[in-house]
Amino acid sequence: MLKFALLQYPIVWADPQANLRLLDSRLAAITGQADIAVLPEMFSTGFCTDRMDLAEPWGGPTCCELQRMADAYDIAIMGSMIIRLEDGLRNRGFLFAPHAAPRFIDKRHLYKHGGEAALFKAGDQREVWDYKGARIRLAICYDLRFPVWLRQDPENMYDILVCVACWPKVRVQYWDAMLPARAAENQALVIGVNMVGTDGTGEVYNGHSAAYDTWLREVALFNDEEEGTRIVELSVEKVRHYRSASPLWQDADEYEVF
Repeated sequence: MLKFALLQYPIVWADPQANLRLLDSRLAAITGQADIAVLPEMFSTGFCTDRMDLAEPWGGPTCCELQRMADAYDIAIMGSMIIRLEDGLRNRGFLFAPHAAPRFIDKRHLYKHGGEAALFKAGDQREVWDYKGARIRLAICYDLRFPVWLRQDPENMYDILVCVACWPKVRVQYWDAMLPARAAENQALVIGVNMVGTDGTGEVYNGHSAAYDTWLREVALFNDEEEGTRIVELSVEKVRHYRSASPLWQDADEYEVF
């Protein structure tokens, strides 16, 4: 069993230090209660797509603070943040685990309508991370709309899909539909964490963070516009048993992702 803390809160617009202070207090409040904390997309800034000055190098101040918190509170932390590399910016998803090297992937599908594609470069990593006996795949917001990108690879299967997002209220019905859809088609547990509140552009977010099992039961579901932390316990053993007893994934069409 693995315990996840889903953190659904407003993000202070364009203020990494304020968001890090808030995260520190929220993790301190759940010390010893969860194995992994899941934050929204761009947790330290909000969905800022026109502020290159907010980007940090990988291993910079925010990364150092995330590692410090992971070590201090003995909890892994997942989310995404703006990273600056020599060839441009990335919306980088991460897993900071206690006393371990961080792992990361860069967002594959960049939201052109929101200006993201003009500022960031897309990633191509389809990695699965092992953590405490579970195999975890991370998706970032808009990636959720692309089922081929998230399709199970029989050679490198995952148990849990985690999606971190800044998904606006005006389109939240698609978020609500696609989280359980990804669970069904991949025979996997699915967690989605979104933000709430209004960002610096006036965009409104109402959350709807959730966790689903492979039977599409709502293991956790936040109320509309709810702020808070919910802890859910997920059984990797049960999902693996389910896939073994009903190996639907074996009948999937072959494909290649370029």
